[in-house]
Amino acid sequence: MKILWLSWKDKFHPLAGGAEVVTDQLLTRLAKDGHDVTLFTASYPNAGNREIGPYRVVRSGGRLSVYLKAFRAAKRGEFGSPDLLIEEINTVPFFSQFYGLRSKRTLFFHQLAREVWFFQMFFPLNILGYLIEPLYLKILSSNKAIVVSESTKNDLCRYGFKGENVSIVPVGIELEPVASLKSVTKFNDFTLLSLGAIRPMKRTLDQIKAFEHARSKIPELKLIIAGAGEGGYFNRCMTYIKKSQFSSDVTYLGRVSSDKKVKLMQQSHAILVTSIKEGWGLIVTEANSQGTPAVVYNVDGLRDSTKNNVTGLVSVSNTPTSLAEQVIALYNDKALYSRLRNTAWEWSKEITFENSYNCFKQILFIK
Repeated sequence: MKILWLSWKDKFHPLAGGAEVVTDQLLTRLAKDGHDVTLFTASYPNAGNREIGPYRVVRSGGRLSVYLKAFRAAKRGEFGSPDLLIEEINTVPFFSQFYGLRSKRTLFFHQLAREVWFFQMFFPLNILGYLIEPLYLKILSSNKAIVVSESTKNDLCRYGFKGENVSIVPVGIELEPVASLKSVTKFNDFTLLSLGAIRPMKRTLDQIKAFEHARSKIPELKLIIAGAGEGGYFNRCMTYIKKSQFSSDVTYLGRVSSDKKVKLMQQSHAILVTSIKEGWGLIVTEANSQGTPAVVYNVDGLRDSTKNNVTGLVSVSNTPTSLAEQVIALYNDKALYSRLRNTAWEWSKEITFENSYNCFKQILFIK
């Protein structure tokens, strides 16, 4: 089968995240099963001709021009006649239904942008993006779609998609769960982990404020922040830490290697995740696999990847104070901590890319 996949980012893109990991895993497995697979995506500085595994990569255009490049390529016949076209939508659609191709098509959403516009884009583009999204979703609503969580499915149905046309593919993680929880050694002091890019939509500052509140109740509490950052929001976070009365209990590591990331997951007692929204929240499941439960905000994706009071804790309200109260509860109740940690670790064993790919093939009737 000839398969064309459209996505504005590949896994090597500077802005790549968990969604690109999922895409790469599915594309790799399709190619290894003998399908002729092409990923059409945007280019970026120093991208070169870097290929990804067993599938073909075509890079053209930038963050916005990639959509026009894809349309023109289709009209010039550069895509040929793919049997299956998968349009991955991350903020802006390709509108491949207007390409004139006779391919079987499906849309692939990890999450909708909606609230993210107000955290990642400046005025008035944030208002424009927020208002336009429901309009283009209405145009796309007759299509079949694949999503990675119940939250995203509910979002699409809210904007006109029919429930029977939206299928959920479970995500997977690349990390192997630790062999046993006894094999993991935690830091001596109760340590919280903030992991990932420091940017507005991740609300890293909320995590720092939550740590401050919890630290006033827990003298041994520590916070480790690992992730790249730049610009105004990053500077705000760093300035806030410097002025905090608990600044000596906060460690900022910057971007860390994959091995260091895994080690931090294993050694920390809990991971904090406070995104505006996620498709799933892969970082939660990855931490679970290394023996660490999560304390998260009650938002799309995170309420899917964290089963409240089963695999982790979901804050009552999305505020630093509420998040801190959950951290304090986790610290004070050793039996609760042990139960959540064990259940999260066990559940992570079920979240594999093999399961994800098998479900993906069944939905699309791929052999």
